[in-house]
Amino acid sequence: MGGPTYSHSARLVRATTDGYYSKSADEIFEQNKKRVIHESMEPKKALFRESRDSANHPNSVPIILALDVTGSMGHIPHYLIKDGLPNMMANIIQRGVLDPQILFLAIGDHACDKYPLQVGQFESGDVELDLWLTRTYIEGGGGGNEGESYSLAWYFGANHTITDSWDKRKQKGFIFTVGDEPCLNSLPNTVINEIMGIKPQANFTAQDLLKEAQKQYNVYHLHIMEGSAGKRSLSYWKELLGDHCIEVKQHQDVSKILADIVVENVDKTILKPVPKEDIKTDPK
Repeated sequence: MGGPTYSHSARLVRATTDGYYSKSADEIFEQNKKRVIHESMEPKKALFRESRDSANHPNSVPIILALDVTGSMGHIPHYLIKDGLPNMMANIIQRGVLDPQILFLAIGDHACDKYPLQVGQFESGDVELDLWLTRTYIEGGGGGNEGESYSLAWYFGANHTITDSWDKRKQKGFIFTVGDEPCLNSLPNTVINEIMGIKPQANFTAQDLLKEAQKQYNVYHLHIMEGSAGKRSLSYWKELLGDHCIEVKQHQDVSKILADIVVENVDKTILKPVPKEDIKTDPK
């Protein structure tokens, strides 16, 4: 996956045509009406997701963007489809990272949600990225157990992705979780079996999975500080990730912060001149 290229100008036209600026979240994210996961994002059908080099993208940079879709965070996918995603891609590309490939994950609460993990594909094209983002079911769940299942992003990245960036060049990709709660501390093998159809021999702690993901990915958490939940749980993330926990004062800053981190931390040998196509935008 990830062969097509990103056209910011074409995306702006299509956003107007498809009504991204005027439609409600439920109109754009049609699975919300059906209240069910899209069959293509079912984790049991996603045993491996691949970020591969191609003629169009010889230096692929895998970026896993794991969005909390529980009650307090459901507005962020809506922000991304309107403005955040195209601005983020333009910001990354115009600064010399020409081959970003983004895999969207949707994260819930494995203790109480019906769909705690949804899985897209690694993509580079504007049409394809919009397709996977809008297929996401914003379940709006979560519970009173003081945490969400962000560790599912680490588990999936460590165990169910194959990237040329790592296999060919030993260059790490990126995993970003976005949310305002702590991470649930344990991920039992019975839960993984229920979600993925695979039962590991052992249970995992969040710390176990974080360490595994960090072998091939730069792992960050973008911590949303807009509500009281974010303020309560900031110290948890600071202790767990140190300076890889990034405070986000307003959710509209997510796209610029993410782009800045990728550009500043990617292997500098892959940076290239800005392409001729006009993709300039206000990098919000």
